[in-house]
Amino acid sequence: MLLQRTRSIMPGLVLAALIALLAAGLQVAEVQVFGRAWFEALVLAILLGVAYHTIFGLHDRLRAGVHFSSKLLLEAAIVLLGASVRAAAIGKAGLPLVAAIAGVVFAAIAISYGIGRVIGLPHKLALLVACGNSICGNSAIVAAAPVIEAESEHVTASIAFTAALGILVVLFLPLFKLQLDMSERQYGVLAGLTVYAVPQVLAATAPVGLLSTQVGTLVKLIRVLLLGPVILLLGLAGGKAAGASRPGLGRLVPWFIIGFLAMMALRSANLIPEAALPPLAAASTLLTLVSMAALGLMVDLRSVIASGGRVLTTGVLSLAVLIGASFLVLTGLQIR
Repeated sequence: MLLQRTRSIMPGLVLAALIALLAAGLQVAEVQVFGRAWFEALVLAILLGVAYHTIFGLHDRLRAGVHFSSKLLLEAAIVLLGASVRAAAIGKAGLPLVAAIAGVVFAAIAISYGIGRVIGLPHKLALLVACGNSICGNSAIVAAAPVIEAESEHVTASIAFTAALGILVVLFLPLFKLQLDMSERQYGVLAGLTVYAVPQVLAATAPVGLLSTQVGTLVKLIRVLLLGPVILLLGLAGGKAAGASRPGLGRLVPWFIIGFLAMMALRSANLIPEAALPPLAAASTLLTLVSMAALGLMVDLRSVIASGGRVLTTGVLSLAVLIGASFLVLTGLQIR
């Protein structure tokens, strides 16, 4: 049985891995030619997967492995990601700032979801875009997707446009510091509250100064830590929507979120050796890359194009909400 299952998975898994490898190679080529990667390997893997499906279709022999790669590998990657987060980082920020960050995240999710629904996005797609914009971009989207049982087309559309907006934010956010004469600390809070991914926070703050990078990274990590509570609430809401009076633990708290929190606890207790952290991070990145290729392979390009304009509009308006909320935090806490 196990051998038969493995044989059914291998063709699709190998294809997803090859596409992931090609995406990684293209990112390296970008750095060599342009000095930076304008499109991250995650985005390239999705685009290449979609292109393959669009041009060649997806044979039935490939479907089991592609589904395996897009779900189980991704969930394993989320677990490994927990080793990169320390719970002690919360205490360094101060309770007022932590409370403000939590308020911004939950308010932004609600407002972004409302914007998406008004514009005409389906319920699940609006939720994915709201989570991606409000928490941590791709990571939030891929963590929320299995909990709300989102369609592959919705996952890919939200990731693709969130990634595109993330690049624009990194490029143009420093203009706020120049135009408004913000301090490094203020700009760090702004970047941490608005930029989608941790590496993008580093890219947006490093040119400004070390203090901006430190503050931005800390604020961003607190946003990432809110992913667990948000996923739990999505699980509760999903159970109620389905009419289940007592949803199971796996429905309320998916195993990979429990694993994420467990890994974070181990890291915080210094039970994960420092030497093990780079391999764990590399493994998480690799698994995520393969799963993104698989997600692309499951998608019909026409569905993405059909919803693209609405997704992009929702993302832009949601980003405007985040920026406005960030300035309210700076003013309310009198951060200098």
